[in-house]
Amino acid sequence: MTNRGRRIGRVGGGLPGIDRLFAALLARIDRGLAAGSIEVTLPGGGQRRLGGRAPGPGAVVDLRSWRALYRLATGGSAGWYEAWAAGEWASPDPVALFELFVANRHSLGDTARARFWSRLGRRLAHLARRNNPQKARENIAYHYDLGNDFYATWLDASMTYSSAMFEPGDTLEMGQAAKLAAILKRTNTQPAERILEIGCGWGSFAMLASGRGRRVHGVTLSAEQKRHVDAMALPGVDVTLTDYRALDGRYDAVVSIEMVEAVGREYWPAYLATIARVLKPGGRAAIQFIAFDPALFEAYARNVDFIQTYVFPGGLLIHEPEFRTIAERHGLRWEERYGFGPDYAETLRQWRERFDAADAEGRLPVDLDDGFRDLWRYYLMYCEGGFRGGGIDVVQVTLVKEG
Repeated sequence: MTNRGRRIGRVGGGLPGIDRLFAALLARIDRGLAAGSIEVTLPGGGQRRLGGRAPGPGAVVDLRSWRALYRLATGGSAGWYEAWAAGEWASPDPVALFELFVANRHSLGDTARARFWSRLGRRLAHLARRNNPQKARENIAYHYDLGNDFYATWLDASMTYSSAMFEPGDTLEMGQAAKLAAILKRTNTQPAERILEIGCGWGSFAMLASGRGRRVHGVTLSAEQKRHVDAMALPGVDVTLTDYRALDGRYDAVVSIEMVEAVGREYWPAYLATIARVLKPGGRAAIQFIAFDPALFEAYARNVDFIQTYVFPGGLLIHEPEFRTIAERHGLRWEERYGFGPDYAETLRQWRERFDAADAEGRLPVDLDDGFRDLWRYYLMYCEGGFRGGGIDVVQVTLVKEG
């Protein structure tokens, strides 16, 4: 008899209905795995293979408590993280598990999404952190103001916190330099021309553009990022703590690298209206963003996932067709789309290696406890699996102001 055919037995400890609940959930996951497989060690010591119908990612999971499945069923990806943090499941390679679930996202359906009451509670909390001007500052500070010393231990020397663009054999530093050069090229600017950067991060693009003679006005809501860029004293660069909705003036070009994920769907029109308003006629905006599978976007947007709950409050990935429609409605012509999701998976892998090395060597800030470090390790693995599974993509596009 195969492992898939083996009886699960008294999985719920004998409580009425619990056996059937967990058996049904495992069977549902099994049916939903169109490609790839999971080798599961059950809490009672039994083994089961889920999936295995077609080639795909292979994951190994030690299910130490049935409560992990309860958390998954009721809390979705946030609940599955909570189970991991509680030691209720483990894996020698969680990335493979995340990749597997994302690769089978269509056949699995809403198996890993929160149920109604849990979703409602998380949704209400998420709505309380929607990105109006006041909350946007708080949400950005929650993620980016953890301390420049923290990010410096695992980002590359340029402190670039967005996907690199790799050629075979490139280091992380080389991939980040290539990405920034590609963004600058998209602006089609000349020395002495002025670029607005919405979400300037720790200044890596501003440093490149300044070194090539451009003037840059960078805006951020992170006091830590502004402090870092100010200390660089880059010629022709000024950084202000400014909400994108408050921007005015005229610029030859706009750059925004993975900032729009912090905007939120209801504010996409305001974000794109700002770009259209500040660009000179014929000016170009170079945008890099993370896109979610459009076919599943509505289900994603109705839920509040692990990242929104624990890492980036107020965040939401992009529905690319909708985002493009809004851009074109504001007179921004969509050109030169380039997706490079596998490069983000590699970027995340290298970030995680650096993060783990910094942790092992005691270089992470001492005020960050084990729980925080584990949360961020899980976050990096979770995102890597998402890109490897193809459910999310990273995209560069040029928006040209018509008229």
